[in-house]
Amino acid sequence: MNNQIKSIRPFIGAKNYELSRSFYCDLGFKENILSTGMSYFDMNGFGFYLQNAYVKDWVENTMVFMEVTNAEHFWTQLVKLELTSKYENVKLVPIRDMDWGNECFLHDPSGILWHFGEFKTK
Repeated sequence: MNNQIKSIRPFIGAKNYELSRSFYCDLGFKENILSTGMSYFDMNGFGFYLQNAYVKDWVENTMVFMEVTNAEHFWTQLVKLELTSKYENVKLVPIRDMDWGNECFLHDPSGILWHFGEFKTK
């Protein structure tokens, strides 16, 4: 196969679609509404599709990894957003130092687990 990939865009579900739309806008993503039940959320050319669909086993087992250039800075900005105060069921887990780099975690209102990580340079 000799193709140039332009992007990978996962589809994620939402227990409460309107609440999740608001959450991702507050997180810093720009929403592009595609239909009454689907939006594309973009941040600096990277993004995902949020759909008005909820299958408990699927959503609660979804994980998304987003690589960031500076995990400490990202964590600081994440805390300043006060998402855990604004949204029920949202959880933040502080930075962990791993063999491969550093990462922190965010559970969205539906239970999707986001990993925000910075890889160690060699």
